[in-house]
Amino acid sequence: MKYVPLGRTGLDVSRVCLGTMTWGTQNDQADADVQIEYALANGVNFIDTAEMYSVPPTPESYGKTETIIGNWLARNPSRRKEFVLATKIAGPGMKYVRDGSNISGKTVIEAVDASLKRLQTDYIDLYQLHWPNRSTPHFAKHFPGVISFTDVDRDEQSAQMLDILQGLETCIKAGKIRHFGLSDDTTWGINEFIRLSDKHGLPRVASIQNEFSLLHTKDWPYLIENCVHEDVAYLPWSPLAAGALTGKYLGGARPVGSRWTYSQRNGIFRDTPLVDKAVTAYIEVAKKHGFTAAQLALAWCDQVDGVSSTIIGATSLEQLKEDMSAFDMTLSEDALKDIMSVFKEYPVPF
Repeated sequence: MKYVPLGRTGLDVSRVCLGTMTWGTQNDQADADVQIEYALANGVNFIDTAEMYSVPPTPESYGKTETIIGNWLARNPSRRKEFVLATKIAGPGMKYVRDGSNISGKTVIEAVDASLKRLQTDYIDLYQLHWPNRSTPHFAKHFPGVISFTDVDRDEQSAQMLDILQGLETCIKAGKIRHFGLSDDTTWGINEFIRLSDKHGLPRVASIQNEFSLLHTKDWPYLIENCVHEDVAYLPWSPLAAGALTGKYLGGARPVGSRWTYSQRNGIFRDTPLVDKAVTAYIEVAKKHGFTAAQLALAWCDQVDGVSSTIIGATSLEQLKEDMSAFDMTLSEDALKDIMSVFKEYPVPF
């Protein structure tokens, strides 16, 4: 396993981050225990979760994943130091989470305490803002005209961000969290947090996790270049495009128990005719070069300049083993050329 710095935190994390969002709906405690044990035994030292998990998010599933991780930690307290634990506070819009309110310094403090209780730990290594208070170009909102930037009150957003930073500082000083990161945010969001941190002597953003895969590369090159030069770790989520890049959904297929058989909060927006064509072409490249479709997609993501640690999720141990094996594989120049040929034909399939 290879390791990389997590921004300027002084922590080194594995190139593989174990995602957990299915634990509590598609996976139970026993499944999670097996995945944690396998990941740790094979060099993974980075686990990511969120208060709103498991997914699809519902009032009933809220907090289930953190609870499952907490149950494992309660049985293995001496192993807490073996990994960097990351979780997230939900942004606005979910009525059953703090009545759908914006993130604020006050809600950060409240949510941290609640996560610590569910996780049954004294501290969280990386505490992330799951999505910002303002609308951002994520979850199929990245096409021109879908959201408006000019309608956003910059000064109001900046004031909210300062208040959040002050809440995060309170938690850091109390020893409840060590560092903070962003999720589903933009270059401006990163840089405004950095500006405010520098101006007011407050905690500095360590990382950002955004959707990134062969089917969705909107962060390359601008946001990722910014991360490299500002020492902000870039953590891709959904590197298999919610499973699409495995090929299991081709032709409208819906394998029993798979994620796309569940109702999705933002709809199944990755299910398009162009996605089918792109995935079919990538599968042919994978076969040609001796990879599975999942291995090809993950190995490609891992080699992208500026990527720090890729968040993977699996609903079975077999899937996890296949996914993790990709990070020990190297794509040849010919394979990369073949991948790029497909990419240029289908640069924005959803």
